[in-house]
Amino acid sequence: MAYWLFKSEPNTWGWDDQVNKGAPEEWDGVRNYQARNNMREMKVGDKGFFYHSVNEKRIVGIVRVTAEAHPDSTTDDPRWECVDIEAVESLETPITLEDVKQHPDLKDIVLVNNSRLSVQPVTEKEWKIICKMGGVNP
Repeated sequence: MAYWLFKSEPNTWGWDDQVNKGAPEEWDGVRNYQARNNMREMKVGDKGFFYHSVNEKRIVGIVRVTAEAHPDSTTDDPRWECVDIEAVESLETPITLEDVKQHPDLKDIVLVNNSRLSVQPVTEKEWKIICKMGGVNP
């Protein structure tokens, strides 16, 4: 299993939207090649953090990949693909970007070093640390 982080502006599509959907949803609209390539690497069952960007800058939940990369339904351009994800659980304690930056074992996480990338990998070690910080079982 691999681990990921999905960033979204909460006023566009937030954690509550993902939870209330109650079913898998396309992670569509990604128009960055590196983020798209990360989605191409995903397998069904992979897990990811749901991150509120912009004003909040915090990890708020955990999602699961339910469909591997396929054409993004929001465009006719064949270059763009997406995966489907579903909400798994909320973090008991949301983890802010500042919390991540202050943890010495998270200094190399992509979120700190390439904060603009909307879909990014997370190592297993980083996953376990953040889950523990957030009060959930990794």
